[in-house]
Amino acid sequence: MTRTLEGIAPLPHLGIIRALGEDAARFLQGQLTQDFVLIPPGQARLAAFCNAKGRMQASFVGVQLAPDDFALVTSRDLLAQTLKRLSMFVLRAKVRLSDATEAFELRGLAGEPARLAGGAAPAPWVHEVDGVSHRVGLYRADGVPRALWLAPAGTPPPAGEALDPALWQWGEVRSGVATQLSAPVYEAFVPQMVNYESVGGVNFKKGCYPGQEVVARSQFRGTLKRRAFVAHAEAPLAAGGELFQASDPVQPCGLVVLGAQAPAGGWDAIVSVQLSAAQSGDIHVGAASGAALALQGQPYPLLEDI
Repeated sequence: MTRTLEGIAPLPHLGIIRALGEDAARFLQGQLTQDFVLIPPGQARLAAFCNAKGRMQASFVGVQLAPDDFALVTSRDLLAQTLKRLSMFVLRAKVRLSDATEAFELRGLAGEPARLAGGAAPAPWVHEVDGVSHRVGLYRADGVPRALWLAPAGTPPPAGEALDPALWQWGEVRSGVATQLSAPVYEAFVPQMVNYESVGGVNFKKGCYPGQEVVARSQFRGTLKRRAFVAHAEAPLAAGGELFQASDPVQPCGLVVLGAQAPAGGWDAIVSVQLSAAQSGDIHVGAASGAALALQGQPYPLLEDI
């Protein structure tokens, strides 16, 4: 890869929903795909918010700021509607949900700035607190450590060179983990279609949440027919873009989950593709006659056994 993925990036495409109150953990437990009640010290959560059919309406990196205080980092273009829908389920729970984007500084750290105190590279979802700031390890991008950093507004970010947000987005793609789904793929996937069960985004032992039965059935009855892959093409790849096999110009065989321009040329993307299409190949961008798409697999093992 390249040392261009090194530095500290602003993340204007992301926002924060805050859940504050004595029932905050239990409320999130009943709405999201991960366990927030038994979250251990030093851990953050990757989680999805699904509809009743198990389709993902939003996804988050959930950071516990205090015992009754959580920050959910999510795509800003879905924040308002996600906040509105989550608020419908508060009822008598002692939790207050709010758009807290302006209350926090949020940065992406890549390379040396991502390393924890003592120089260790952070493992995914490891949560380190340093005074008022919080650092969450993310999946690496071609071996480069990455982390999410958040702190109260006005807190100086860590020292380091500025990183172009476009390069940060490319690192997100190269990690193979779509941590924050965006509006073009709203309700397009059940969590396993973007490999969430393999990267810490689903807990199959927790209680119910919207869509839980569908998500569990997809896992345990072998009904999953799509998976996420990292891919490359010479044509632009943007979230929501359709993919086709040359043999079927009518029915798409997949969707782009997240795309970014590659520094060395062309475009890289996380794509969710039918397993049959991934096996037979000959996949194209936008139309059966479009630019060829090269699947590059997953940068992590898929979960074989829960």
